[in-house]
Amino acid sequence: MVSDRYLNSVSSDIGQMGRKIYLPLQIKKADTFVGRFLGLMFRRTLPDQEALWIIPCNSIHMFFMRFAIDVAFLDHQNKIVKLVEHVRPWSMIPPVRHAHSVLEMPVGSIEKYSLQAGDQITNRGSSLRR
Repeated sequence: MVSDRYLNSVSSDIGQMGRKIYLPLQIKKADTFVGRFLGLMFRRTLPDQEALWIIPCNSIHMFFMRFAIDVAFLDHQNKIVKLVEHVRPWSMIPPVRHAHSVLEMPVGSIEKYSLQAGDQITNRGSSLRR
């Protein structure tokens, strides 16, 4: 089943472990076989303030998708290991080394929030809960 996760503000803090990024997105978590399999397939759009966190996951396909997305591949600590902008329908991204989950966001999110490899995605000061 897909459950909601919320990241409420946009800001970043620089600490010993790198930047911690807080995103103003409603994040839905897909952590079951069916939730991961369906992902965003067959949806008409992804609202600007919504994202899907697929866990576990280290690769994606865009089959049966109707819109492009931005993608962040995250490790076990929710640090970004790879970013891919404007992933188009009917494309694939092969497995990403060290990735444990994927955050699928509206197109333009990577640039809008200045995301970079090494940034840690957090939820109100603590890592996203698994």
